[in-house]
Amino acid sequence: MNIREKIKKLPKVELHLHLDGSVREETVWELLNKQGENTNYKSFEEFSKILSVDGKCESLKEYLKAFDYPIMVMQNKENLKRISRELIEDLSKEGVVYGEIRFAPILHISKGLSIEEVIEAVIDGINEGEKLYGVKSNLILCAMRGFPLEDNINVIKKGAMYLNKGVVSADLAGNEHDFPPEESKEVFDLAKSLGYHITIHAGETGREENIIKSIDITHAERIGHGMYAYKNPKIYDVLKEKNITLEMCPTSNLNTSAVDKFEDHPIRKYFDEGIKVTVNTDNMTVSRITLEEELYNLNEKLGFSYEEIIELMRNAIEASFCDDETKEWIKNKF
Repeated sequence: MNIREKIKKLPKVELHLHLDGSVREETVWELLNKQGENTNYKSFEEFSKILSVDGKCESLKEYLKAFDYPIMVMQNKENLKRISRELIEDLSKEGVVYGEIRFAPILHISKGLSIEEVIEAVIDGINEGEKLYGVKSNLILCAMRGFPLEDNINVIKKGAMYLNKGVVSADLAGNEHDFPPEESKEVFDLAKSLGYHITIHAGETGREENIIKSIDITHAERIGHGMYAYKNPKIYDVLKEKNITLEMCPTSNLNTSAVDKFEDHPIRKYFDEGIKVTVNTDNMTVSRITLEEELYNLNEKLGFSYEEIIELMRNAIEASFCDDETKEWIKNKF
């Protein structure tokens, strides 16, 4: 059995996956037409090109434009439930046995849904997906950079009733360049006090100081991306000392021009130097990537052996925010 076959059969864990960046293109097109939205695109083939990134963007800001249409159709309970269930089905096809799916409830209330209704619809979708496809999952609720503080606090307060009932963590997402983590200190002080695990997008867009700030100020247990940790050797020490895991997403980082080519991605360097790293897709649709394909890329372009890929999966199991019973279930899959 060659390594591609081994990777295909390997049980996988995905820790950094955005719901709105992983909606099936066909589903977005169907639901837009059903809603009567005027997209100005004459065919699905033409439309599908704007839902993903072909190669590299100039920046993360440009990359985020691909989320506009998916969010337009994620404004009612039926659609949210369907999209969540379909994502679980898609994960099952690539051998993922456990996933942590993140989304920002505040982005899905423009048509009258409450924060609670949004969260409940997504929980219903992932639970139905587990029954149908056997993939276990939990949710990470994103606070959004640049949004009013009270809105993000409201998400954390309302989401607390679902802790350990489908929700496990809080995150800070969005435009990192213009909104540093300290602006959201109050949000994550509250999240920690309520019992959320915490992961923070940091060091994705060149501001390596945000990694340390996220750990010290917003209580991050994991860091989303952490691309630029190499700019400051002291960050290595903090990551190791506090056992902080990096949720790395190589193809997404290539798309946002954080690296010039896949071979330049620092995941290999971090892994070799003993930093806990995991590999993830970030946005399956926007980046046109699956976890299976990302693992192939690590092997072919960065020289990860099959044994090292297994170690990445073990890192993901240990860093996951699920309960001990679920962790044992995942380990037994190996």
